[in-house]
Amino acid sequence: MTAEILFSICNVTAMFGWLLLIFAPRKKWATFTVAGMAIPLVLASVYAFLFLAHSREATGGFSSLRGVASLFSNPWILLAGWIHYLTFDLFIGAWQVRDSVTANVPHALLVPCLILTFLFGPIGLGCYLALRLVRGRRLSQT
Repeated sequence: MTAEILFSICNVTAMFGWLLLIFAPRKKWATFTVAGMAIPLVLASVYAFLFLAHSREATGGFSSLRGVASLFSNPWILLAGWIHYLTFDLFIGAWQVRDSVTANVPHALLVPCLILTFLFGPIGLGCYLALRLVRGRRLSQT
């Protein structure tokens, strides 16, 4: 399997999770089990495999920006980095949905935050946290 094919498979898998978060936000099986646990676990496993399988052939490291650029010049490590983003962003999106249900945040207000989390990670999380602050409710730890 090529890195490009695996990239596509992981993207489609993550997209399925995002679609569940947007269109089935009140279904626990969708937001907790599938999008919040199963898909992130599958993606995390692919990430771990790629990193372990290809880290020895990569140059660079995490101690400088130049080192990170060198590390990500290896397409398999770059793919692992992308899967890292897919995994954590989806996990955060699933938390946002579960937290919004607990706090009675209207789903119509949450969807833009989810889209921003999908596209820009921390910007979407910041948007959701700001929404929660404006609504004056404590954050859920679930």
